[in-house]
Amino acid sequence: MTDLTALLLLVVFATLVATGARHWRIPAPSLLVVGGVLIGLLPWIPDVQVAPEVISVVVLPPLLYASAEEIPWRELRVVWRPVTVLAFGLVLATAAAVGAVASAVTPLNTTMAFVLGAVLASTDPVAVTALGRKIALPPRIQVLVQSESLFNDATSLVLFKVAVGTAIAAHAVTLPAAGGQFLVLGGGGALVGGAVAGAVALIRRRTEDPVLETVIALVTPYAAYILAEDLHTSGVTAVVVAGVVLGSTGHKLTNATIRLQVHAVYGTVVFLLESVVFALIGLELPALVRQLTADEHSWPLGVLAVAATVIAVRLLGVLPLSAVMQRRRGNGTVTWRIPAVVSWAGTRGVMPLAAALSIPLTADNGSPLPHRPLILVLTTGVVVFTLVLQGFTLAPVVRWSKIALEPEHTAREEARARAGLAKAGLDCLDELEAAEAAPATLINQLRRGLLARLDQADADQDDDTAPSSSASATDYRELRRTVIAAETAKLQRLYADNHISDITRRRLQRRLDLEDAGLGEE
Repeated sequence: MTDLTALLLLVVFATLVATGARHWRIPAPSLLVVGGVLIGLLPWIPDVQVAPEVISVVVLPPLLYASAEEIPWRELRVVWRPVTVLAFGLVLATAAAVGAVASAVTPLNTTMAFVLGAVLASTDPVAVTALGRKIALPPRIQVLVQSESLFNDATSLVLFKVAVGTAIAAHAVTLPAAGGQFLVLGGGGALVGGAVAGAVALIRRRTEDPVLETVIALVTPYAAYILAEDLHTSGVTAVVVAGVVLGSTGHKLTNATIRLQVHAVYGTVVFLLESVVFALIGLELPALVRQLTADEHSWPLGVLAVAATVIAVRLLGVLPLSAVMQRRRGNGTVTWRIPAVVSWAGTRGVMPLAAALSIPLTADNGSPLPHRPLILVLTTGVVVFTLVLQGFTLAPVVRWSKIALEPEHTAREEARARAGLAKAGLDCLDELEAAEAAPATLINQLRRGLLARLDQADADQDDDTAPSSSASATDYRELRRTVIAAETAKLQRLYADNHISDITRRRLQRRLDLEDAGLGEE
């Protein structure tokens, strides 16, 4: 079997499993890793070896960018304090705890155990975002979990580089040197990401070619990542910053047709990459286990111990922080519901695997780095364990906590927003009628459609407003797009005034885009 055939079969397998997960309403990452492990255990399946650059350069940038684009800037400003504490304090505590446990229950020496701790110190944004799409968490909680998983990577990356530098050079790294390295990696990456986002925004404002816009959207995360890495800063941070900036402003840079096309293409790319990478994680585990030496065959105990440590440290870190935040906000009773969900959502995934694969094979003196295969097995094992345990049980935990948004809540919010948009459209028509800026026949036709939407709060009633034979199609398109522009402006005001969530804004903006694109060209 050639590599190309194997890749094609992997894509087919991952797509089928991910499609089944959507149909059965279960977390796709969890089902994919289970399927990958089961396939990898079959005796006729060849060993899977994933090159580090495949994960870090090819797969990670678009997935990180897609996750960052989903974070609304408004909610991010609200949760920046807990995100900062978790991204620094909890990462350091997790790395130290995992290193201590790993050195005690596995053959790893102290230095290599700390390397493992740095690898597993941060939650994974790709896994967290993929799991979060299936659960109707309150917007602030969803943003908190996603933001932490994105921004704690800089801290984890610095720890990892410090740990690996100690392991291969056989000497300790000083605290000031580590702090300076963090500033260079995190701060430099943020500057590169902001610069790339600014350049991309300037280009997108000046083009209306759907193909070019799609290419720019696909290239942006790779440009941010590679440019940052070439400048010896954090490519992960650069991609995250670029994604957050462009995600908050992207709807202002292009028209409806381009937004719909870019969304469709990027959605397809993200679906394929997520499906394949989580299947690869499961598929690679049996092959890695077969590479272990005799003194490393107690790895299942190590996986259980490290996974339990990762989960326990997160619980012990999030619960006190949540209690302090609730007390500061003046809440009378401290509730466990929110911290329980935030803690249980901290799965590991693609990022730790990419870091573990990038561990050098030899030290500076040319000797093989001890127990590197064991670190890969422990990392992959913990990733699989958390994705299966927390992935399959996150939805029940959310239901048990009773903090999930009920479908009726989301429907009521959307219905109120649609009514507001219809009123904005009617006001626009009234102004056009008073100024005699459009044919009365067309104004009355559009008014009937907007009144029907206002009465029923149902955008599916829009199709009854086709132009009559007495009015030209061009006049109709121009008038309808004027009304859509008024509705879009109203939608942005509703979001800016905190009347609707970012999810509702995106959903209604997509409806307006579909209607605009359905009008055709002038």
